Amino acid sequence: MERRMIAPCFMNDTLECLRRHNVRIEPLLARVGLPPVITEPISAQQYGALWHAVAETMDDEFFGEGARPMRAGSFALLCQALLSTRTLEHALRRGLRFLRVVLDDPHGELIVRNGLAEVTLKDASLRSAFAYRTFWIIIHGVNCWLVGRRLPIRWVDFKCSAPPAGTDYRLFFDAPVRFDQPESRLVFDAEFLTLPIIRDNSALREFLRQAPGNILVRYRHDEGLSAAIRGRLHTTVPSAWPSFETLAAGMRIQAPTLRRRLQSEGQTYRSIKDEMRRALAMEALLGGSRSVADLSADIGFSEPSAFHRAFHKWTGKSPASFRREAGPRLNARENSSMDSAVPRTRSETSGKHCKIDHQI
Repeated sequence: MERRMIAPCFMNDTLECLRRHNVRIEPLLARVGLPPVITEPISAQQYGALWHAVAETMDDEFFGEGARPMRAGSFALLCQALLSTRTLEHALRRGLRFLRVVLDDPHGELIVRNGLAEVTLKDASLRSAFAYRTFWIIIHGVNCWLVGRRLPIRWVDFKCSAPPAGTDYRLFFDAPVRFDQPESRLVFDAEFLTLPIIRDNSALREFLRQAPGNILVRYRHDEGLSAAIRGRLHTTVPSAWPSFETLAAGMRIQAPTLRRRLQSEGQTYRSIKDEMRRALAMEALLGGSRSVADLSADIGFSEPSAFHRAFHKWTGKSPASFRREAGPRLNARENSSMDSAVPRTRSETSGKHCKIDHQI
């Protein structure tokens, strides 16, 4: 299946949003060559065409989900305003101020603490999961483009309840997702805030020609060589993950070549394994009650003390502190979709995820 695809559940969220705002859907779908009922994945280019059609029809690039319309052309102005920033932190703070001006609510604040960067949304009213996800798509997608690499997310909280397709949200962000939280926030490592901005006006012109489809898919976890490695690792438990040399041999790539190609994607084999172990650990701690000793063995640590050291390095907290401070557990729907912190074999998961492994 083509990688750059948008899953039907995400399209259904979009169409439901349009219905809430009394937008005639059929003419818009016909205008961009889509059928009246979406049952199969569509390309990112088709979704981008729909996004432009909606923005033109509503004169709102936020689909009517903000306190004020994000007038057509605002996204391009946002990107232009960020080109003169120096670092990711500079760009993120400016981008959040820009979106507050054009949207009013929701608006985001950047909080840096304990080695984490938290973009927390403030809002006078409760909005849909689609609204909050659209905000994250805009701000995080543009930030990834500005620094030229994927910025892995630690976890995402939603103030609202889970939508009917809520289980897709974890796959979308490739990170633990919680609903019914006190605040909506997206969290990533603060060390990325020092990354330099590498884009210029020439790059912006090409970027805008492909937006917004490119920010939906370009920096997701299912792109590139690192994605192929994640796919291999997902087929087995962490304790059985191969050495780098064994992995390279299995992929029929010379180890030095594989190392260079990963570096070009801003990754190393160790960083990929750490990201996956961290995501598994945080998901289990947020959504379950398994003992730390059992969890450490499940995700490939020889002893609990090694897991404690690694987790403290990742988060600045002990596993017990992280679980205690995380707040309410995932609601029943999220627990049912995250019932295990350990990857199953591909044969066990193919029936459940075969339709959305490479979709958004």
